[in-house]
Amino acid sequence: MITENLKLIREQLDSQLKKAGSSRAAGDSIRIQQVADPVDMTQEALARDMAVQILDRESALARGLRSAIARIDDGSYGICHECEEKIAPKRLKAIPWAELCFSCQERADGSETLRQDRAVFENLAEAA
Repeated sequence: MITENLKLIREQLDSQLKKAGSSRAAGDSIRIQQVADPVDMTQEALARDMAVQILDRESALARGLRSAIARIDDGSYGICHECEEKIAPKRLKAIPWAELCFSCQERADGSETLRQDRAVFENLAEAA
């Protein structure tokens, strides 16, 4: 059974999901336009890269919001996916779609940084 507090959170998540889905203007920036000037070509490429990054971020947010709504519906909202402990209410208030408690999120962020560092090192090693 969904409590009143969870109903409000679900409404907030639904509202954020609608906003995330409505900002598709960045998608228009991805279209490749032919320009003769090399400087214009570089600027167009940078604009496309930024648009792709924005779309990627919005897509990840939308996935997180949908996942949080599903967790509310199945009764697992507010429970950490890793340690299965309760996620702190302050964390959920700040990031209502959080899947991990603060400690598990720190570990996940640390391992992601380590993976990125390894990838950079491997790329440097291949280039040498």
